[in-house]
Amino acid sequence: MSDRTFTLDEAQSLLPVLESLLRTAISGKQLMEEVEGEMESLSHRIFLNGGTHVDVVTVARRKAERARAEQRAKDALAEIDSIGVQVKDLDIGLLDFPCEVDGRVVLLCWKSGEKSITHWHGTEEGFAGRKLIDERITRSRKAN
Repeated sequence: MSDRTFTLDEAQSLLPVLESLLRTAISGKQLMEEVEGEMESLSHRIFLNGGTHVDVVTVARRKAERARAEQRAKDALAEIDSIGVQVKDLDIGLLDFPCEVDGRVVLLCWKSGEKSITHWHGTEEGFAGRKLIDERITRSRKAN
């Protein structure tokens, strides 16, 4: 994990890029889950029937699609991580941006679908502890 911190303005300016990366990761995860469901269903049918005809070309193609989707998701998540942003929940698109405020690190919190970063929480609080951005956050600047 990166030691990078962000000001509110910096974090806000990254949202378009991060949203795109997040969509890529989420769609990859969804495709992986879809293919896994298909493979489980196929295995179940084979078991119940004591065997069955399987179109191995179609199965191999779907497994290859799953592998590509997994790689796209991993690459997108690695890029988000390399920026210094934390993915907290991929299913709901929850991101945290470390931000230094009054000498301590807090997390600016953004969820996919929100127009801007409007909440923050302490490093031990999590999503349930979200609080509205206040003046301390908006006036926080990088210590250079």
